[in-house]
Amino acid sequence: MTTDIQALALDVDDYRNALRIWLHGHRDELIEPHAVDRSQHIANGLRLTSTLWQAGWKRVGWPTTLGGFGGGPRHRATYYDELCQAGIEIPDTDLSIEVIAPAMLHFAPDVATTYLPRLLAGEEAWAQAFSEPEAGSDLASLRTRGVINGNEVVVDGQKVWTSHGHLAARLLTLVRTGTAESRHRGITALLIDTDTPGVARRPLIFASGIDEMCETFFDDVRVPIDRMIGGADQGWSVAMLMLQFERGMYAAQRQAWLGLRLRQLLEHLDHAAIGEVAEAAVGAAWLQLQTVRARAIQTVGRLDAGAVVGPEASPDKVLLARAEQAIFEVARVAEHSGFVFDEAAEDWRAGWWYSRATSIFGGSGEIQRSIVADKVLKLPNETRGA
Repeated sequence: MTTDIQALALDVDDYRNALRIWLHGHRDELIEPHAVDRSQHIANGLRLTSTLWQAGWKRVGWPTTLGGFGGGPRHRATYYDELCQAGIEIPDTDLSIEVIAPAMLHFAPDVATTYLPRLLAGEEAWAQAFSEPEAGSDLASLRTRGVINGNEVVVDGQKVWTSHGHLAARLLTLVRTGTAESRHRGITALLIDTDTPGVARRPLIFASGIDEMCETFFDDVRVPIDRMIGGADQGWSVAMLMLQFERGMYAAQRQAWLGLRLRQLLEHLDHAAIGEVAEAAVGAAWLQLQTVRARAIQTVGRLDAGAVVGPEASPDKVLLARAEQAIFEVARVAEHSGFVFDEAAEDWRAGWWYSRATSIFGGSGEIQRSIVADKVLKLPNETRGA
């Protein structure tokens, strides 16, 4: 069976059609029961990933050095799209895979070959630890220190807003190996095991009650120097490559998931009387979703072709936030008091809370628009005049 799937890596459309048929026949056995907490949610995702890796479908899009069958970003975007079309949610750990794995393959192929197969096969969950209490959007100002001492890097500092970091086996972490004045030129990327002595993690509880993220503390944490991703002080280049996939592939993943959520909501609303306000909200949400979908297809195509996707990926982030907020706003205006009080709407309430922050985290909408104005449209700086 896996030999046949490997042949599908030669053509994206053939892969899509075969995967769609297989998922239709196995859907019931792939959908996990609703998770009672974040830990079970991540465990469910790892189990799904493991099943699809062993079956061969998830191996398409990844190089043979990692146990994959070849192919690229278009195959992987197709995989996520078809999961959601079948009514199966994308595991949260796959969001980290698409940000971390391409950068590791590019900058540290030996490290990637050793460790990435465990991530891809659903044996481990990983996370990226970039943001700090005073270094969110301004990544170049991070303070977590990494001192190179012989064959080790000694890490001290704090990270925050690390998605499922308290449940991860490893963290791809940015540390400052240069001076504070060196800004982006003095940053190094490290793969740090979370069971390393000196690593402490504390979950962060959202307004929804979900421990979505965590803050991580490093106290004299000793990391083997061969865990560097790229060389010393090359962390900014690593982060910029990761950013391409965080903008492009994440948008492709998230729009597929949002499409699933909108379809689920419309199936529910089909049996309820909704007013003109809700109808208008549905139309606006659908248009926003189609916009980000069209944009994501373009960006993934460029990634698949090996193009460098720089500032042009910022619109993907802006459009995705708009779509996510619009879709969850449909649930709010359509359900009225039920959205607030009914236990059945708890998942939608949590999604609504999360959607409010999508235009802030990962680079706020204002920053993304400034990047587009300065780097893409090359508009005149207002401080310089027209």
